[in-house]
Amino acid sequence: MTTTRGGLLGVLSRTDSPRRETLRAELARAKPAGRRGLKPKLVLASASPRRLTLLAQVGIEPDALRPSSIDEAPRKGEMPRSLVTRLARAKAEDARDVIANDKDIADAYVLAADTIVAVGRRILVKPRFIEEAVAALQLLSGRSHRVLTALCLIAPDDRVRLKIVDTRVRFKRLSKEEIEAYIASREWRGKAGGYAIQGLAGCFVQKLSGSYTNVVGLPLTEVMNMLLGEGFPIHFNWVKIGESDPQ
Repeated sequence: MTTTRGGLLGVLSRTDSPRRETLRAELARAKPAGRRGLKPKLVLASASPRRLTLLAQVGIEPDALRPSSIDEAPRKGEMPRSLVTRLARAKAEDARDVIANDKDIADAYVLAADTIVAVGRRILVKPRFIEEAVAALQLLSGRSHRVLTALCLIAPDDRVRLKIVDTRVRFKRLSKEEIEAYIASREWRGKAGGYAIQGLAGCFVQKLSGSYTNVVGLPLTEVMNMLLGEGFPIHFNWVKIGESDPQ
């Protein structure tokens, strides 16, 4: 009897203490009253040079980078749209949790993206080895494929916005020599589908329907619309660019 009672008291003592609220949650509550005039901050849940370059192209410079290290492997039977949405949201939530008690960026917007290449239901992950890259290019040769990017934006009050951008790309038929030369260039490393449209592989593309920047890694039109829809002052930076122009 004594042992059972002691065990029950131990369980109660472990579970009845409230969990401490994060700084992010505290600021979200206080913001309507005391933080309205502050310029919002943006955290990018990525360290991709391509995504940073694309954001800079439209005058957006993240205040911090918090890349995620989640497992990006597809689950058994997972469809392309389900996979890309799950990964984008997981990256955004991971970055949000990392900054939740950081006094400098706790109340920042968090933007994450994930891009995959799919042929029908088949998902082409980023090749790790030459053999995987060769197989990807052979599969894409002479046929159409889809490039899917899921965007996830988490506002300072933790509202979540998700969007998928779908671009269709058709490759010309690639010769053995072209594939071998492209593999030798090493441009395929770390690229969804084993190619970079903004590089040498741009000459493989016969037709593209949809967003070009989506294929590069970040669909700018949709990113801009999401941020503007949440009140993020993108155009403020455009004015600053104009003011710094000596002409």
